[in-house]
Formats: sequence, C-alpha cells, structure tokens
Amino acid sequence: MRAQRGSLYLANLDPRLGTEPGKVRPVLVIQTDLLNEAGHPSTWVLPCTTRLSGENLLRVSLPRGIAGNRQNCEVMIDQSRAIDNRRLVRRLKPLPRLLLREVEEKLRRLGEL
Repeated sequence: MRAQRGSLYLANLDPRLGTEPGKVRPVLVIQTDLLNEAGHPSTWVLPCTTRLSGENLLRVSLPRGIAGNRQNCEVMIDQSRAIDNRRLVRRLKPLPRLLLREVEEKLRRLGEL
C-alpha cells in the first residue's frame, strides 16, 4: 500500500516494546510524498490514542469521524516512528488542512526545528 502524507491509516503496531503504542490503531502519515511515491519500504507516522489527555504540546485532538477515525482520539506528537509499509492495514481519510498544520507546528516545536 502506498501511503499519502497527511492521511490517517489503520496500522497494526504489534508487537510493541516498552512505552510504544501497540495494537491496530489510526496513524497519521507525516512522511513526504517524495518518498511515498518512490515506493520507500517504510513510512514515518504519528500514532493516535483514545486515551485523551487534552490539548498540549504532545497531542492534537481529532474529533470522531473527522478523518475516518471511529472515536475521538489524539495524535501523539511524541511517539513519532517509522513503520514497515506492511503494517498499514487500510487508508481512512486525509486530515483537514488546519489540523495538519497544527501537527506540523507541534512537531517543529517539540523537535526544535
């Protein structure tokens, strides 16, 4: 499956290790489409969680259904990781541009970029 930047996908993150998020859950693809379209074998993602902690530097809230997510959830800015493309189960929907910008800004701040 070829990923698209800014879209939510269901991904199987098992097996997990330590504090990594596991199980099948939505992930936001943040990797550039330059790599996605080149057939790169892995994809840089941010997992989502339904354990809501509220708006802060480490989270971006996604209301239920905004990008195909079945529940209210939060993008976990601090859990960035690359996953093998075979972990991607199916594409949900693209994030609205305003929310994607918020994710990008929080990534820049967290990474001091």
